[in-house]
Amino acid sequence: MTAATTRTAPPDNDVLWARSLHYDHGGTPALAGVSLGVAQGEILAVTGPRGSGKTTLLKCLSGQLLPQQGEVWFNSGPVHTLSPGARERLRRDRFGWIGTRPELVPELTAWENAALPLLLAGETHRAARRTAVEWLERLDAGDIARRRPGALPQEQRQRVAIARALVAGPDVVFADEPTAPLRRAEGVQALRTLVAAARSHGISVVLTGPEDDAAVTGAADRTLRLVDGRGTDGARAGAGARGYGDGAGEAGMDAGATENSEDSCSVSA
Repeated sequence: MTAATTRTAPPDNDVLWARSLHYDHGGTPALAGVSLGVAQGEILAVTGPRGSGKTTLLKCLSGQLLPQQGEVWFNSGPVHTLSPGARERLRRDRFGWIGTRPELVPELTAWENAALPLLLAGETHRAARRTAVEWLERLDAGDIARRRPGALPQEQRQRVAIARALVAGPDVVFADEPTAPLRRAEGVQALRTLVAAARSHGISVVLTGPEDDAAVTGAADRTLRLVDGRGTDGARAGAGARGYGDGAGEAGMDAGATENSEDSCSVSA
């Protein structure tokens, strides 16, 4: 099957919008009619047990996978009809990705890893380095800029991955269980840093996590829950009380998903 023919443009106030996404992994349903919208600067949490479709959903929203049915729109332009090259440029220039594992280039220093999206986009070496170091400093990782990933603990490597996702000033950051490899206190701190950076720069975030992860749901404006092939949505109260965000919103999404496996995603810089 191929992506469905576009029928209706998304609402003007949604920077990211998807309707009726379907995807099968080798005949096993992964997404079964997921629809959602994300406003500029909004943080949406997608939660659910392992295998519920979270990674597949993020891959479809970010253009890494084409939905077999359904539509994905970014800034009122269809993503699902773009060529592979155009989707790669979109991921490089407008999207950021943070995975469960940092997936840094071992031969490069921390600042070089963080600067990769800028360097690949043709930014000068000096300008890319300056911007990357600024982001590392904002993430309390400026002192590791010259060190290579092998010399860094996991928590610091993940901070470099967060800097890499933010360095080019993306419109949307997709964060697939970014705190999974970290100890709880380190994960909470990394999530706070990501959310603060996104809010201060008007970046939308689609964030996944286990359904019982209070840090993830507390960081978000809304939460979409995926489980057993069906999705539920609900307004979340108390984001401000947790110190992550500024207010909760009424959810307006209709979704459903199952997934055979939550496979790891490589970063498209």
